Amino acid sequence: MSWMMILGLAVIVLMNRYLFLDRHFYFKLPTFIENMLKYAAPSLMISMSIPIIFYQQQDFRGVVDNLYVYAAIVTVLLVLYTRKMLLSILGSLIFFYSIIYFMT
Repeated sequence: MSWMMILGLAVIVLMNRYLFLDRHFYFKLPTFIENMLKYAAPSLMISMSIPIIFYQQQDFRGVVDNLYVYAAIVTVLLVLYTRKMLLSILGSLIFFYSIIYFMT
């Protein structure tokens, strides 16, 4: 990527953020768009984490012997059980590094 493209994308992103977060610029989205935007962050996290969990160097890792799958399952269960972000992150990191340490 060229520097001009990177800077151009940065300007576009910052201007979009500025328009929605500046208090002097009042812009109200319709309710149905606000409801749809609530699912944007979870969708982005899923689309970023699936390749990390299931692929390594363009090869499918499998499911049975994949420690990342077990860590992802425990993370989802912790999030559903605790409903606290920091506690879920710490618990899932402790679980992930402990299974890597003891299983490999």
